[in-house]
Order: sequence, then C-alpha cells, then structure tokens
Amino acid sequence: MDISSLLVFGSVLFIAAGSPGPSIAALVGRVLAKGMRGVFPFLAAMWIGEAIWLGCAVFGLAFVAETFHLAFLVIKYAGVVYLLYLAWKMWTAPTDAQESELPKADSPLRLFLTGLAVTLGNPKIMMFYLALLPSIIDLASVTILGWAELTLAMVIVLVIVDFAWIAAAAQTRRLLKNSRAMRIANRASASIMAGAAAAIATR
Repeated sequence: MDISSLLVFGSVLFIAAGSPGPSIAALVGRVLAKGMRGVFPFLAAMWIGEAIWLGCAVFGLAFVAETFHLAFLVIKYAGVVYLLYLAWKMWTAPTDAQESELPKADSPLRLFLTGLAVTLGNPKIMMFYLALLPSIIDLASVTILGWAELTLAMVIVLVIVDFAWIAAAAQTRRLLKNSRAMRIANRASASIMAGAAAAIATR
C-alpha cells in the first residue's frame, strides 16, 4: 500500500480516536479511579476490537454486523452491564485507605472481555471502519500485505492516542492527595464510566 494512503488513514484515525467517546471515557474513568494498575488488558482488548472491525471492513465482511446482529447486541449490553458495575465500585470505593489496603485489581480476563465488549459494541468505532473507511481507502485493492500495513498503522495511532489519555488521567490522579479530592475523583470517574455505558446502550 502506498505511503500516502497510510498517512491519510492514520491522520483520519488519529482525529477519530482522539475525540472523546465511550471507549476513551471508560479508559479515563478506569485510570482516574485506580491508576494505571490493571489497565493494559483493557487497552489490549480495545486494540484487538478495532483490529477486528478493520479486518471486517477490509475483507468485505460488513455483512457480519448485520447477519449476526443479535450476537453484537449481546456483546454490547454485556459490556454496558460491566461498565455500570465498575461505576458502582468506583462510586463506593473507600478514600482513606493506604495503598496496601486498596482492593485487588479486577481480574485481567474480566477487564480484557470488558474492553473487547466496549469496542465491538461502540457504534462510533463500527461506523468508522464499516462506513467511513471505504471512502478513505480503496478496499477492493487492499492485499493481505496492505491489510497488515493498515493494522500496523492503526496500532501505532491507537498507542499514541490512548497513552496520551492515560498519561493525562494519571497526572490528574497524582494531584489528588486528600480523601475529599479522592472522593470527588472516584465519583467523577463513576459518572464518566456510567455515561460511557449509557452512550453505548442508547446508540
């Protein structure tokens, strides 16, 4: 694939991925509430979910989303339920515990499955790959090598964007030292997470 097509794809994806949406809201809410601890399974699942949508678009499998509509609805609402559960945990989290007393991080598998559900059920991501991408790239001419190049470009862009959001959220968290500030942060994070769940559920 020519470099100009990759640059156009990367630029448009950078803008789309950088704009706040349900996935970014869930990611930021998680980091604000618990720091970077345990966030990587969630991140990996988000990237894999986007790679799945990219593969669907490139290989002409857009019909999968329609054919297996019920399966995607189940995935979508499973992610919504778990995001609401995480929001409840953040809202009720203690604010005066020492680091050693904090509850253990959520199961990496559960975080991975949540990240996958959030990404596969996110209409913003789905519409980008299945509706917008064909207007950016001539998908009919994309080879296996071209798909691999697009996937690599996608991962590079998402790593840059997501780690920028993580760094900003982590820095904000470090500024919160007292119990009152932590309570505000936890409840703000819970509200962000619940908002992400609502955004996914109502689209």
